[in-house]
Amino acid sequence: MIEFNIGGTSISQSNKPFIIAEMSGNHNQSLERALAIVDAAADAGATALKLQTYTADTITLDAAGEDFIIKDESSFWYGKSLHGLYRQAYTPWEWHQPIMDRAKNQGMACFSSPFDEDSVDFLEELNMPAYKIASFENNHLPLIKKVAATGKPMIISTGMATISELYEAVSMARESGCESLALLKCTSSYPASPENSNILTIPHMRELFGCEVGLSDHTMGIGAAIAAVANGASIIEKHFTLSRVDGGVDCTFSMEPNEFVSLVVEAKRAWESLGRISYGVVGSEEKSKFFKRSLYIAENMVAGDQFTVNNLRVVRPGMGLPPKFYEQFLGRRVAVNVQKGTPVTWDLV
Repeated sequence: MIEFNIGGTSISQSNKPFIIAEMSGNHNQSLERALAIVDAAADAGATALKLQTYTADTITLDAAGEDFIIKDESSFWYGKSLHGLYRQAYTPWEWHQPIMDRAKNQGMACFSSPFDEDSVDFLEELNMPAYKIASFENNHLPLIKKVAATGKPMIISTGMATISELYEAVSMARESGCESLALLKCTSSYPASPENSNILTIPHMRELFGCEVGLSDHTMGIGAAIAAVANGASIIEKHFTLSRVDGGVDCTFSMEPNEFVSLVVEAKRAWESLGRISYGVVGSEEKSKFFKRSLYIAENMVAGDQFTVNNLRVVRPGMGLPPKFYEQFLGRRVAVNVQKGTPVTWDLV
């Protein structure tokens, strides 16, 4: 597997999780707020910031038909027209450079999800270090081909895609020049529920497609993300906002800074805890061997006395022989005088 690298940071199971803060439309059409989100994401420990690059006209039609109205009553966007939603959510293209510059100054990589071929051309002018294909675009093979031709690392979200659709997307990416590819397990509902996250897909996806795998997570909290790391995810992406009460198109399923800090800390802990298959004493447990059970003399004994349940005990600390030899000593005679509190060794018989 070719090493996956974004902005000089290696991404693999051998490295701590690569945590992406997705700004999306949470800037609420304020560049000042967008830059504040960059700063807050950096302070919270994000490895990278991600943008979305499109305009309402490149992603849909300004049409009044019922097909262009969101009718799902459970959706945060219920009743909105697609064109109106994306007009509200899009990030003005002239903001990309100052946002990228701020992220660079904060030590974070910054890349984007292009939603059309013109967006790719624009982002290439900004020397974008990587690209992400959103779940709703993972069947847009011409777009994947265009991104792959840049030779930059590509992340593809897999929401709603069947195995055959993913095979088509991955094949198109690799055949068109993409050598560094990652897939993100994703549930494309907003917010998503943990029971629909199916995190166990992650190791299967890694084996099936032979690439880095992560999670684009729209659930509330950090539980699904931590489960993903425990199942081999090397990338975690979460929508990020300064405060949900400020509103915005994605605010309801976005993390606030203090929550994001917890995600970064606990994702690293989860990754560190994976370790390797190991039994027996590890280095940090060496001193704890003191507290294991072992055989000890419980009464003063003189040479020739028999070991009994009264003078031979299984107790802490663990300096004597293991308890498995207890019955072998019962009824035998001690060879020397011993005092209460002496650890039992083979020299005593």
